[in-house]
Amino acid sequence: MNDNLIIDARDITKIYQMGDVQVHALRGTSLQIRRRELVAVMGPSGSGKSTLMNILGCLDQPTSGEYFLEGMEIDQLDDNQLAEIRGKQIGFVFQTFNLLARTTALSNVELPLVYSGLGGRLRRERAIAALDAVGLGDRLHHRPNELSGGQQQRVAIARALINEPSIIMADEPTGNLDSKSGAEIMAIFQRLNEEQGITIIFVTHEPEIAQHTQRIVRLSDGRIVDDRPVREPRKAGERAYDVRMRDILNHETMTDTDAVG
Repeated sequence: MNDNLIIDARDITKIYQMGDVQVHALRGTSLQIRRRELVAVMGPSGSGKSTLMNILGCLDQPTSGEYFLEGMEIDQLDDNQLAEIRGKQIGFVFQTFNLLARTTALSNVELPLVYSGLGGRLRRERAIAALDAVGLGDRLHHRPNELSGGQQQRVAIARALINEPSIIMADEPTGNLDSKSGAEIMAIFQRLNEEQGITIIFVTHEPEIAQHTQRIVRLSDGRIVDDRPVREPRKAGERAYDVRMRDILNHETMTDTDAVG
């Protein structure tokens, strides 16, 4: 096996039984991802992208096929071993943030370490460092309802980082954000990938967001229909800038037209 592969999924199928009907969510999908890659997974609703993410993240098991994560054959592991992988090797970020509403940012980030049995002082130190890393060192004691959507997603990213994972799986993490906040979140993901070497798999339906990654994998009807590198990945921040510039240019064009008229 190639030592540079962190994910190696081979001919994966997933079939859900819905009453008398079988739903084929994945139909013989194979995907290899190298260490330190930043990959976007795209596809319309029902294409199988979230099912694939759940299998790659060890949240679900395939109906058939083989899946190797960092060289380990996942279908040979028991539930406890899978839970350990999810807790230590993979960080998850979701569209809806999944924060505890009555708990501070610091406590939300500490939560995975509570389950690991780490002492209180060390938990606090690591949680503060994770929040500092996403630019929220001054929001430690704010609850989710005291934070903007972008700030809440930063808390979720800090929580995903707390166990120092080798992989982050992000499912539509900018889906609930405006363009400026989305660009800020992408800047964090790019920095984590470039500076810390974290492999990031990014499910999105936004083509502009996908252009910030190194490679785009497209699914349709449970199959990969396209897999190609991004020739010139965009640096985060350009998207919000382009949106503002487009608005300015459109306004100027309308003004000039009015003047001519």
